Amino acid sequence: MSDSRIPVDDLAREWLQDPKFRAEYDALEDEFALATALIEARTRAALTQAEVAARMGTTQAVIARLESGRTKPTTRTLERFARATGTRLRIHFEQPALARR
Repeated sequence: MSDSRIPVDDLAREWLQDPKFRAEYDALEDEFALATALIEARTRAALTQAEVAARMGTTQAVIARLESGRTKPTTRTLERFARATGTRLRIHFEQPALARR
């Protein structure tokens, strides 16, 4: 029996060739970056989502939503997350890639 599955990386490369898909994907860059930063902070602290939630006085489901990138947390929530993971929140502004050229 042959394996008809297509590796996700191959699909992503194909989809990113479509200008409409690429534009939508690029529009999510900030959300992806925040989600990645949250997950990295938690994993560096060697904590589970449930442990971070307990330290923040919330639920694991809230942490999962934060890490999904589908919600835009307040600065206060990000500060609480930072304290819970033993990190410090730093926010900075940068020029978009097109403006830097």
